[in-house]
Amino acid sequence: MKIIAGLGNPGDRYLFTRHNLGFMVADRLALTHNLQFRRKKFDALFAEGAVSGVSVILLKPQTFMNLSGTAIGPLMRFLKTDPGDLVVVHDDLDLPFGSIRIKDGGGDGGHKGLQSIIEGLGTDAFLRLRLGIGKPATKDLVEAYVLEPFGKEEVEQLSGVLERACSAVMEILTVGSRSAMNKFNVRGEDQKTSEPIS
Repeated sequence: MKIIAGLGNPGDRYLFTRHNLGFMVADRLALTHNLQFRRKKFDALFAEGAVSGVSVILLKPQTFMNLSGTAIGPLMRFLKTDPGDLVVVHDDLDLPFGSIRIKDGGGDGGHKGLQSIIEGLGTDAFLRLRLGIGKPATKDLVEAYVLEPFGKEEVEQLSGVLERACSAVMEILTVGSRSAMNKFNVRGEDQKTSEPIS
């Protein structure tokens, strides 16, 4: 059993904001594979079934981003699932919009949702699917930026980004993380790391 956790914030107010990109990928996966989310325990919405022939639970924590680990941690312990079977899909300020990177383990990179998950699991040994959202001009604008809707040009590209992200998840499930990294961690003109915030 694989756990695919898309991160975001619950509620209509945040539905199409940058910080909810993980939710959007989870929703696209559910739609593509005819799975339905339903509220259960652990402060999360679940969709259980098969993605590319692999048994999965799609998970959207309903605790708000900064407390994602309080939903994922108890669920993983209840299922007796190894952290290595968890894939966390999340937005990433350090990548330009449209970029995808797959990372195995490591720190939280300043992402409070990841920080909460690491604390909730007591380990950072899980896979992350990092989805670039770019970053604002200065650090003091970050909080507002991640909670804003995507810009017009981003909206035009969003469907393609979601499709590539879903393809990356399916590659992870069917072939493995190493193959997925080789295929999707490609640095091109549209996938260069953003410049640091000054």
